[in-house]
Amino acid sequence: MKKKTMTGVLFVLPFILFFMMFWLIPFLYGIVMSVSKYSLVKGNQGFVGLDNYIKILFSSSMYNKSFWLGMKNTMIFVILTTPFLVLGSLALALLLDRLPDRVKGIFRTIYFASYAVSVTAVAAVFVWLMKGNGGYLNNLMMNLHIIDKAIPWMEQLPFVWVSLTAATIWWTIGYNMMLFVNALNEIDTQLYEASSIDGADFWTQLRYIIFPGIKNVFFFVLMTTIIASFNVYGQTRLMTQGGPGEATKPMIMMITSTIMDRNDLGVGSAMTILMGIVIVLCSVGQYYLTKEKEEFR
Repeated sequence: MKKKTMTGVLFVLPFILFFMMFWLIPFLYGIVMSVSKYSLVKGNQGFVGLDNYIKILFSSSMYNKSFWLGMKNTMIFVILTTPFLVLGSLALALLLDRLPDRVKGIFRTIYFASYAVSVTAVAAVFVWLMKGNGGYLNNLMMNLHIIDKAIPWMEQLPFVWVSLTAATIWWTIGYNMMLFVNALNEIDTQLYEASSIDGADFWTQLRYIIFPGIKNVFFFVLMTTIIASFNVYGQTRLMTQGGPGEATKPMIMMITSTIMDRNDLGVGSAMTILMGIVIVLCSVGQYYLTKEKEEFR
């Protein structure tokens, strides 16, 4: 019995060490920095209590403006990308599920391949495609006489949001699609056969067979997509640099600017903690909403 216990401890130990080194200790240290006057040059200059949080939430300082603008831009990105990444990936999975087995693997590989590409490569491709002057998309549409002048996809609102959303969808939709494909494969095919005999059409099957069968995966995909969208950084950094102005600068870019450009690690850490609280509240709220719906049913 003792030997089995030691074996179990040895298996769990690497995870515990990894968790402590790369999550728990940095998280606790971040909390300490968020209540301190802390700079990259001078280090910890003393405890300041909740002053950093007050600067961010309630003052008229540049930190307050940066935080709320970054949060607004992040929320816009979440709202624009999440429906496409969840419902769009589900639609692709449903289409793949109805293809012949001999071609399913080909299309799975095609759609999932984009997820393996680095964000740097994705950004480079979409800048080439969608830049205002000389971009491939503008040149193509002008040659086809669809437009008379170039559209500023990368330079002006609201077009920059279209570019960022398109790049994100192309890059990440394949991962969610694979999760839905695996969930659909777990549904008993006899349910489809029985419902077809009873005269059920596709929409009836979707409501009473497919969605109940994949609802756990659906809510998992929804939650992870929202969290990932809150953490957007690479696309905006590489494609628009947060522009025009700071119109597409998300929360993480605001935090980076606060730490690196303004040399204020204390306020930057407080922004990070507040952003984490927002993500946790969204996740908990979504969990209870879905739980209440299940109990109601």
